[in-house]
Amino acid sequence: MATPHDIEPRLLRAFTAVAEELHFTRAAGRLYVAQQALSRDIRRLERELGADLFLRTTRQVTLTPDGERLLPYARRVLAAHDELRDAFRAEPRPLLVDLNSPGLAHERVLARARELAPEQELMARFESGLTGAARDILAGRLDVSFGRYGGLDARFRDRLDAQFVRYEPMAVILPEDHPLAGLGEVPLGRLAGEHVYAGAGNDRTPEWTDLAVRLFAGRGIALSPPAPLAVGKEEFRRIMAKYRHPVLAVVDFPSMPGCVLRPLVDPVPLSPVSLVWRKGLRHPGLDALRRAAAEIGAQEGWLLRPPGSWLPEDEPGLPENPGPEQARPGTG
Repeated sequence: MATPHDIEPRLLRAFTAVAEELHFTRAAGRLYVAQQALSRDIRRLERELGADLFLRTTRQVTLTPDGERLLPYARRVLAAHDELRDAFRAEPRPLLVDLNSPGLAHERVLARARELAPEQELMARFESGLTGAARDILAGRLDVSFGRYGGLDARFRDRLDAQFVRYEPMAVILPEDHPLAGLGEVPLGRLAGEHVYAGAGNDRTPEWTDLAVRLFAGRGIALSPPAPLAVGKEEFRRIMAKYRHPVLAVVDFPSMPGCVLRPLVDPVPLSPVSLVWRKGLRHPGLDALRRAAAEIGAQEGWLLRPPGSWLPEDEPGLPENPGPEQARPGTG
């Protein structure tokens, strides 16, 4: 590999996007550039380095040994570049915070953070899925999100930091005339034979689908096949009326028309929620979010795992040294 004199950060961003996606179309979408422009930047970088960085076939894209060697250097350079840019801003830019869905407990964390740092601008958005948010965080389009950090692909976790926030009890959304809708709580065993929707096919939410697969295993509960993504309450009502599959959710999920939300029990399944951001990010708004999450978590007992509850085994990112009253992960 030739010794480069000066490589533009744009070329390194193009390279890391393709290296992480291993797909030129997805990488171009992540960077909001045309695929032809992305390909030109990759070819230019290869010329400047005097090395081929990718093996391209009609079916796949893979890194060459030189590409593998370049990737950790490119990530460090880009992290330093971003840190330098932020250090010389006249004032901290707005912090973009993804809350996933309106009504979740994350909104309380954001509200408290705004009280702790009123001079900072913390901008909320409501998207679905931590995997999708992680892609946006690493592409610089988002700063912070909430979700199941341990369910992310390791290539994302290697570049992200996280603070555990809450063991969030899970629930099921049912059509209001479903046979189980009259129950105050739904035992997991009563879902045997059902097809339950948990985001299958949504490339923004594989960490949630994986959690469902682990929960359903051995219980006779089937994962519902992919369905059209419902955006908005009226679309949710229409899709629910058409397909009638129960939907896996959390207990704080907002109410939906024509449906009921019922907590799951026997055992109580938990969704581990963390605050997630890019490694190296420094922002007073992030500091306020972390303080707010810790403060509310301590007040509300969010960090205490209920006895006899269920969690996926070997989940990364959970608090260490659980209390003696807490059950071992994977029990139930």
